[in-house]
Amino acid sequence: MTQRKAQKGVTLTLGERPDVEKCVMLASWPGIGNVSLILARYLVAKLGAKEWGEIDPVYFFEPVGVMVKDNVVEQPRFPESKFYYWQDPSGKLGLVLFIGEEQPQPKGYEMVETVLDAAEQLGVSRLFSVAAAVTKIHYAEETKVWGVATESALLDEFSRHKIILRGALKIAGLNGLILGRAKERGLEGMCLLGEVPGFATQMAHPKAALAVLSIFAEMLDIEVDTAELEALARQSETEMDVISKQATAAYIDQFTEPIWEQDEGEEEGEEEEDDDGDEQEFGRN
Repeated sequence: MTQRKAQKGVTLTLGERPDVEKCVMLASWPGIGNVSLILARYLVAKLGAKEWGEIDPVYFFEPVGVMVKDNVVEQPRFPESKFYYWQDPSGKLGLVLFIGEEQPQPKGYEMVETVLDAAEQLGVSRLFSVAAAVTKIHYAEETKVWGVATESALLDEFSRHKIILRGALKIAGLNGLILGRAKERGLEGMCLLGEVPGFATQMAHPKAALAVLSIFAEMLDIEVDTAELEALARQSETEMDVISKQATAAYIDQFTEPIWEQDEGEEEGEEEEDDDGDEQEFGRN
């Protein structure tokens, strides 16, 4: 690997430019439901993608604490921002996977620029990002995938897949920002958004990642073993079911009271008043 030109003050290290007919990139950072990270890490593991480069974190992050193990302080750890590469057996398609463990604040724009610098140097022709589409969907319903693109001509590709077009929406964070900058730099870009229930945005959503993976693999015409992710999705759905039932039970206990208990309370109050009256009357005699 060699150091390549990047933004001022940033060190970018990359492997050789892939010699393939088509090279695409999936850029991923944490977000709602961690949909993007779950998908990217799963692809790296299941495809056996090799580490292909990294962005030196010193410019973007400043550790504010340390970890302690067995009472011994460990060295400060920076969030990783790494590139991985996988090539299909035919040698026609190359897939670059960028995974950022954390979104830098306040240098997110510079991070996006650095990732796009890497995309250009690696010959990437299309950029993908992944995000969550927060909706009122029930956790047991089929998870759908929404899509947006950097130009209208690309929307026709969505019609060949089960991708929903919602018109106007906002994609927060770097998973959205990178598409805007890709458009400004003339690079084709698409974002696939997996639906996530609005009541559980703080939970990881492997089911949404699975839905996006199915579409993504179909678009690139690659095969990915999804068995493990399917199992995680089922486990997550079971956990949501438990949480939902617990929340419902807590609501009933706190904010509702059965009618029969209310009637009994009224009757008991009337009897107590009679008893009190009798005692007072007897006292007067």
